[in-house]
Amino acid sequence: MVLLISTYDLGRQPFGLASPAAWLRRAGHAVRTIDLSRERIAPEDVASARVIAFYLPMHTATRLAMPVIDRVRALNPAAVVCAYGLYAPLNATLLRAHGVSAVLGPEAELDLVALASGSRDIVGDPPATGLALPKLDFIEPDRSTLPRLERYASLQMPDGSVRISGATDATRGCKHRCRHCPIVPVYDGQFRVVPVDVVLADIRTQVAQGAGHITFSDPDFFNGPTHARRIIEAVHHEHPELSYDATIKVEHLLAHRALLPILAETGCLFVTSAVESVDDNVLAKLEKGHTRADFIAAARLCREANLTLVPTFVAFTPWTTVAGYIDLLRVVADLDLVPNVAPVQWGIRLLVTWESRLLELPDIRAVIGAFDARTLTYPWRHEDARVDLLQQQIMAIAGVSRDRTREDIFAQVCELAGSISRDTEHCNVPAVLPSRATIPYLNEPWYC
Repeated sequence: MVLLISTYDLGRQPFGLASPAAWLRRAGHAVRTIDLSRERIAPEDVASARVIAFYLPMHTATRLAMPVIDRVRALNPAAVVCAYGLYAPLNATLLRAHGVSAVLGPEAELDLVALASGSRDIVGDPPATGLALPKLDFIEPDRSTLPRLERYASLQMPDGSVRISGATDATRGCKHRCRHCPIVPVYDGQFRVVPVDVVLADIRTQVAQGAGHITFSDPDFFNGPTHARRIIEAVHHEHPELSYDATIKVEHLLAHRALLPILAETGCLFVTSAVESVDDNVLAKLEKGHTRADFIAAARLCREANLTLVPTFVAFTPWTTVAGYIDLLRVVADLDLVPNVAPVQWGIRLLVTWESRLLELPDIRAVIGAFDARTLTYPWRHEDARVDLLQQQIMAIAGVSRDRTREDIFAQVCELAGSISRDTEHCNVPAVLPSRATIPYLNEPWYC
């Protein structure tokens, strides 16, 4: 029996369990799936497994997996323990120290089948930067043994109604190389297209489970804009009442502006975009591919197309200043986007992970400490202690924000930033802001 384990996947039913489960079952293997964010693992499941594979799509999932790996190794020392997903190759050395014998990347389905079949012909080591990743013939994921969709994050609508939410991948990887992105060391500009019929079949399965909304989990939905258009038009034709959301880069919102009205017409409720900063110097350091002016233009285009733009930020970097942080708050307020921003975004701190392209920068190498195996990052301190203090205070506010509006939290963030500034600058918060209830949102906080 093959045991596939996920620890955390942004409150979604894990695609990274459903896809390999389908491949393994097609090859004749018995498969048990466990999503530890929604269910417990039973000792008998561990004891009966020949192969135990951990899905590690992100930083938080990897941190949560480490103690679980130790427990399953103790319960079943004879099992082959494997890690796969984006963060597996990024943390291969640490994973092997915890007893993981096979480390696979995010295109792992074929290798998992080989591993379960006893073949030695698997990747087994993290792909080097620039190495072509496997090109798989994708098949429909098998979600039959995952917890029901209603147990996952749901979409909260402006009228107070709730929609069951599903998620799927239309593409994998990313053709861009943003310096801080964990996708880059593994994919290095490569991306894979999931066939339209496979995406449609997966959405059809989730609609049958009650999904009224779908999140396209792609790092950038417009990496393949023609492919994206085919999918959304086909989905809308088959499920005209189904809504969806997607993540799209600022530069793609500008380059493919003609597609924005089509997104709105086919049921896109909001577009998430990793804006990261409004400081052109920081954006250049991160190689984001857009400028402050581009973000402002993209916000205008989305509003004209009747699309809700949900910006995300890396608000605290070694280059952030208190004045620059206040400027970020002002820009967001001036664009009338305060209700669109999840509170945690005001306190996000730059993560410097293993093999990150950030390590290319001398000013990053100058501020980081030794790699911390507990946090899976290189810790850093800002040269201005006020910036680190402000970040800590804001994260404390964001962590207890469930019963407060986004506007209230924003006002408190502005007050904190103004009080810590030596220039006694304060944010000009508009007197009246739209209620958070006007913005659809998924009810699980977003973390990487």
